[in-house]
Amino acid sequence: MSRRSDEVQVADEYDVVVVGAGSAGSALAGRLSEDPSLRVLVLEAGGSDDVLEVKIPAGLYKVWRTRHDWNYTTEEQPGLGGRTLFWPRGKLLGGSSSINAMIYIRGARADYDEWAELTGDPSWSYDRVLPLFKRMEDNARGADEFHGVGGPLRVEDLRSPHPWTRAVVESAVAAGYPRNEDFNGATQDGVGQYQVTQKRGRRWSAADAYLHPAAGRPNLTVRTGALTTRVLVEGGRATGVEYRCGGRLRTVRATREVVLSGGAVNSPQLLMLSGIGPADHLREVGVEVVHDLPGVGGGLQDHPLVPVVWNVRSGRSLRLAETPVNLAKWKAAGRGPLTSNLAEAGLFTRSRPDLVAPDLQMHFLPVKFWKQAEIDPDAEAFTSAVVLVDVHSRGSVRLRSADPTWAPAIDAGYLTDSRDVDALVCGVEKSREIASAGPLASVLAEEWSPGGTVHGSEALRQSVRDTLESLYHPVSSCRMGTDDQSVVDPQLRVHGIEGLRVVDASVMPTLVRGNTNAPTIMIAERAADLILGRVPAPAGAAAG
Repeated sequence: MSRRSDEVQVADEYDVVVVGAGSAGSALAGRLSEDPSLRVLVLEAGGSDDVLEVKIPAGLYKVWRTRHDWNYTTEEQPGLGGRTLFWPRGKLLGGSSSINAMIYIRGARADYDEWAELTGDPSWSYDRVLPLFKRMEDNARGADEFHGVGGPLRVEDLRSPHPWTRAVVESAVAAGYPRNEDFNGATQDGVGQYQVTQKRGRRWSAADAYLHPAAGRPNLTVRTGALTTRVLVEGGRATGVEYRCGGRLRTVRATREVVLSGGAVNSPQLLMLSGIGPADHLREVGVEVVHDLPGVGGGLQDHPLVPVVWNVRSGRSLRLAETPVNLAKWKAAGRGPLTSNLAEAGLFTRSRPDLVAPDLQMHFLPVKFWKQAEIDPDAEAFTSAVVLVDVHSRGSVRLRSADPTWAPAIDAGYLTDSRDVDALVCGVEKSREIASAGPLASVLAEEWSPGGTVHGSEALRQSVRDTLESLYHPVSSCRMGTDDQSVVDPQLRVHGIEGLRVVDASVMPTLVRGNTNAPTIMIAERAADLILGRVPAPAGAAAG
């Protein structure tokens, strides 16, 4: 893309420039600005998070497909019969933590021990990251071996769970699954209600936790409406960034580091726009190669979801929860159905008994969730969302153009590995078993999807391909490691470029078994320690 020299305005300089005020960027900026000697700038392409639908937990999907959403769509997916899928990503302060379902899940011990093995760095093992999770938490249940209090991220139990949520827990127990009161405790297996990132019935995003409390610090500057267009590299070192704001192209210099926290789509996109990525691909789209780094944008992973939906015999779902009475109840006391995160209960289990950790997660929703909430629910219904959390399929993020305003090409690679299909079919069958047991059996009527007549391996495999959706957990497109396809080293520094890190979900070597928001914030806590030169807490240390 051509640039006129007279349209570029050279701006002031900072010690650290953070690109993106999402889950990782907000947490990182909050922590870095605790050091008063460090001048920190955050550039966010979106705007304010002061939006009612952001604050109301049950209104989460109403922010999707608006100006607060990057509103991405995947390429046609061969594994899904050529379908494309919608990918919401937050374009506002707090990023996707301002539009997600607020489920607080860390993943399994096996996930982080695998990270340590893949990166060759024991700092990423479960025992070493547990103190970071505890440090960031303010858990309403109090402190113990696995949880902390006093941290910036408020974690609470749902204040007004739907009656069907209690019923599904009892039904899963009746079907033989263990009860689990804490998915982030000693074991992940079992069924229970989720804890959520809420405070008194309101969403508590990474911006609420880290960025807004730091707003008064003189060494922290946050600029919204600022679209970063490239990283400036001189002599193999990142020296600043170029960004567009208020109709003008500007530059800002970073004396210590540039940190990309754009997430698994925007961070690899920005690296490639800056000439850092697979050389052949960059030349194809007209970007001058600054540094050939073949792994950028590769290895993309996401959690696929298959909705199993039933009509109900009696009772009301959350379909009509948005009433003046319920809104008044939420505003006055932070209670009522509008405090729901929709996916109120969950289950972790295994498609095969020989697996070292769960590969299936189920989200139970007391409402019909269909076609990625493109339309409001049209009937009273109940949904079991079957999610594969140990994913074998891989995809990629690539540029469509050298123009930074063009959305990148996202190939999620869904179901390109047959093992993923087999596990999801098993999950559908397990959902049916739970639906026919315990108190839930008296609530649910006929199965609406895939439908009571759909049985047998081949029919269910086809149904999985026809109805699969995304759980919106993209990771690994800038994964950390030491091999020739990794993008950052175990300290999150971009291979071959000094002064440049990536700090967000894109650096995860593999998907965690569960929702990705809490692990992303943990990565930012780790990055803050690395940048500030702080010695990490010893394994198992209590929260401070």
